[in-house]
Amino acid sequence: MALGRKNYLFAGSDTGGERAAAIYSILHTAKLNELNPEIYLRDTLDRIANGHPISRIDELMPWQAPAHA
Repeated sequence: MALGRKNYLFAGSDTGGERAAAIYSILHTAKLNELNPEIYLRDTLDRIANGHPISRIDELMPWQAPAHA
């Protein structure tokens, strides 16, 4: 986080900063659920790209993911 502080001044806009904060929140939540954040994010984005229905978005949450992810 400390390394990023200076870089966040150049997020481009408030929206860019909010998106960065959202990604950090998702990755940290994956860590708190004992998941590898990179594998979790890759798997989740792959599932979304392959047509995971929005009505079942709760299935993609880190606390629902299998422990090996």
